[in-house]
Amino acid sequence: MTSATVHSIGPAVDQQGVAQRLALALEPFLRGPLPVRLVAWDGSATGPADGSVPTVELRTPDAVRRLLWHPGELGAAQAYVTGELDVPEVDGWDLDSALTHAFAVARERGLSGVRPTPRALVEAVRTAAGLGLLGRPPANPASQAKVRGRLHSKGRDRSAISFHYDLSNEFYSMVLEPQMAYSCGYHSSPEQSLEDAQRAKLDLVCTKLGLEPGMRMLDVGCGWGSLSLHAAEHFGAQVTGVTIAAEQKRFIDARIAERGLGDRVEIRLQDYRDAVPAPGREYDAVGSLEMGEHVGQGNYPTYARVLHDSVRPGGRVLVQQMSRAGKWPGGGPFIESFIAPDMHMRPVGETVGLLEAGGLEVRDVHALREHYVLTVAGWLERFEANVERLTELVGEEVVRVWRLYLVGGAMAFRDGRMGVDQILMIRPNGPHTLPAVRDW
Repeated sequence: MTSATVHSIGPAVDQQGVAQRLALALEPFLRGPLPVRLVAWDGSATGPADGSVPTVELRTPDAVRRLLWHPGELGAAQAYVTGELDVPEVDGWDLDSALTHAFAVARERGLSGVRPTPRALVEAVRTAAGLGLLGRPPANPASQAKVRGRLHSKGRDRSAISFHYDLSNEFYSMVLEPQMAYSCGYHSSPEQSLEDAQRAKLDLVCTKLGLEPGMRMLDVGCGWGSLSLHAAEHFGAQVTGVTIAAEQKRFIDARIAERGLGDRVEIRLQDYRDAVPAPGREYDAVGSLEMGEHVGQGNYPTYARVLHDSVRPGGRVLVQQMSRAGKWPGGGPFIESFIAPDMHMRPVGETVGLLEAGGLEVRDVHALREHYVLTVAGWLERFEANVERLTELVGEEVVRVWRLYLVGGAMAFRDGRMGVDQILMIRPNGPHTLPAVRDW
């Protein structure tokens, strides 16, 4: 059970019950009947009972209050993570299939541009008043981000990154595979293990960067060190990694000691803007895996210039980064509020333009969108296998946040609302060793 107050939910159907009254009030907004079976906190229910649609349970009046104050994705997410709204696994439906059904109905009915009539609004307010749902909004869930300060200032960036990445090293170790790679893997088949797919991705990145023993590499936004450690251990590189998440640095430092890599890997608790080496000390290669999304639109030219200035002329730079088009460059109200505040994504072509404007020459763009569906599926499998211990660590509300995050993320990549790409570049004005014919 959740921490929300759960009222009795039974099979009774009361024609004057909460579920029926809400369904009637919502019809003008949904351009048709409710596309789910709705069960309300008073035990009333409406909608098909034959398993042809998913079931949505409104366990307390606060679920509706949140939707009144934050119509759409944010209100629904707040109600879901607190347990005030639930999507039970019944009749073959689960959260993934229920959300897929909801998106399909929204597309079919053209709900993105719905403008309800004044009469519909009056009736909705009357229904809400009659059910005692008007009043002050419920407090935001405890799991919702609270970041302050000037957007993408160093202090705010530290706070935003800490909110997500400092959750708990143990938590992430039970969701990610042993290498702790928190980015898209490289899957040769759906049957390939998550660990093998991440190892293949790390091999691919190091190969594209042309790493050889003794070469110096900078890992910008090094996470839990999967690339830094792999480049040093398997390619013989001398690696400097930078992160602003203290928990990550502690984790990597322990692994460096365990593997005896202290002479080859150094991890700095450092903002990427402070990572540029002195002239003449540029690195041979620079990698940055799914960190560029966090620098923000206004700071992306600075990020691109940091990459350029950190590598020697002729040296290679590889950025792996998510892409997104449309009105929610941060990923949407749920992601922006509960997962990665201040994140910014754009179509890959725009990112390529910004990197080129920063002085880099783009040589390859490798789309990996379908690979992310398989990567997230692996994370979700590990998450559900360890859900009892995860709940002990972070509480049920955060577990519900992460279930929604993983399920929704897989859907976004599957349906093409998001992509991910590896962008390989060189710094001009120096000889490079990039092969004319690629075999990766």
